[in-house]
Amino acid sequence: MTRPPLPPFDAGTAAQKVQAAENAWNTRDPEKVAQAYSEDSVWRNRDEFVTGRAEIADLLRRKWARELDYALRKDLWAFEGNRIAVRFQYESRDVDGQWWRSYGNELWEFDDDGYMRRREASIDDVRIDESERRIHGPRPEAERGAVQPLR
Repeated sequence: MTRPPLPPFDAGTAAQKVQAAENAWNTRDPEKVAQAYSEDSVWRNRDEFVTGRAEIADLLRRKWARELDYALRKDLWAFEGNRIAVRFQYESRDVDGQWWRSYGNELWEFDDDGYMRRREASIDDVRIDESERRIHGPRPEAERGAVQPLR
């Protein structure tokens, strides 16, 4: 089974892969998201290392249990062959009601069937007031391809 678009990526197919990832992550469905990764996929997410779909789904369940009202935007940064680099921002609140904007970069590597076999994510969190929020739910179709402002 394959998960198009397949590598090698061009500007259009890399952008499709990034938007598909953003759409999936915004569902906050760990099992659905984990299906985009190879069965032996390896991750570094902040200071955590996981391998395989079951561990990925577990990490995502824990993540979304503490990052409430999570909403994400990913932007294509670069691509070559079977690799894509993205930058992203997401907002969420914690159980105490404090809002956060998280900024990050991801490096992705795909297998020949279009599954991500490696993901490395570096993420920083910035405390924000609820009035500073700018990411509300999934990206509307009209905003696809728009780059998120840095601040």
